[in-house]
Amino acid sequence: MSRAAIRYAKAVLSLAQDKKATEDVQKDMQSIIATIDGSAELRMVLNSPLIKSEVKLASLREVFKSTGDLTQKLFDTLITNKRVDLLDDVAKQYIVLLDQLNNTQLAKVTTAIPLNEALSTLVQAKVKELTGNEATIENVVDESIIGGFILRVGDLQYNASIANKLTSLKRELSN
Repeated sequence: MSRAAIRYAKAVLSLAQDKKATEDVQKDMQSIIATIDGSAELRMVLNSPLIKSEVKLASLREVFKSTGDLTQKLFDTLITNKRVDLLDDVAKQYIVLLDQLNNTQLAKVTTAIPLNEALSTLVQAKVKELTGNEATIENVVDESIIGGFILRVGDLQYNASIANKLTSLKRELSN
């Protein structure tokens, strides 16, 4: 993550706080992340030095026409400063900064089957136990872990998967 992306994200967060629009901007940022991650063409347009700034701005305005005023101003600022290639990083950093401000964080939970409400509550309790903070839970389904779960919160990882236990047992038996 570049320092510039962090600075832009802090500026947007500050403006969003002043206008009491942090949640609306967060939704915009999540939309930006999902759209850019899902579109190689959009990434190419934003990163290409051959495409004119006006075309990039028009593309952003068309793709993200449902976003709020603050997000549109972010597009203008990034285009003006020739830093539009940072848009994805700025969006990700905004969410991290907002989570820090709200004492919450993103917890990525990898399970063999989708989480139901009861399991989600248990995972939330485990996150609270490990970090002391609340978390937004993002569930990733990966059948290769067989059972159990892998919890990632920030730089902390808690691996309670069956695949991990089998690997550990295999290592012990081979010693």
